[in-house]
Amino acid sequence: MSPEAITSLGQHALWITFLVAAPVLGMALVSGLLVSLLQAATQLNEMTLSFVPKAVAISLTLVVVGPWMLHIMMDYTTQLFQSIPQLLTS
Repeated sequence: MSPEAITSLGQHALWITFLVAAPVLGMALVSGLLVSLLQAATQLNEMTLSFVPKAVAISLTLVVVGPWMLHIMMDYTTQLFQSIPQLLTS
């Protein structure tokens, strides 16, 4: 395997990781920001108030975006397995 092939595989893997993680991390960021604003406005500093809405938002995001994430990961894995013979010969 050439160094260019390894670099390309690593770059593609990092891009797939970013695509799969971005919706969940984005929703966690948005829900955390909204809960923090609510806590600052009402001066309620309860730990469960910050955890439960974020957990619910992440769960809903996984339910909605989960099939797309699975499709992306399956396509990448299939493409990777199909490219093994070409990678071994180069």
